[in-house]
Amino acid sequence: MSSRTVIAGLMGATAVALGAFGAHGLKLTLQQIPDAAGWWNTATQYLMIHAVAVGAIKSTRSAYLWMGGSLIFSATLYAMALGGPKWLGAITPIGGTLLIGGWLLLIFVKESRPE
Repeated sequence: MSSRTVIAGLMGATAVALGAFGAHGLKLTLQQIPDAAGWWNTATQYLMIHAVAVGAIKSTRSAYLWMGGSLIFSATLYAMALGGPKWLGAITPIGGTLLIGGWLLLIFVKESRPE
């Protein structure tokens, strides 16, 4: 089993666990901060989408960008949803840029194209 498969599995499991925790265990907490539930849901959705992509795609370079981007993007949104400083929102786009870069890299990297 490759390390990317392990990371994809951990990302997916984390997305499911945090999604359920947000919906059930943090329901009241997330209601106290405007936009917190939306941030939580967006973080969970993007984490899950990129977990699947990391596990499925052949492009190692794209996978690395998605792993780093998911960490930065989702972690900053989760932190803000839990009351973390709002300046974290200035860091979130760095993660988003890495995610976008991973998708765009698929266009240019030969190893990601079927032969």
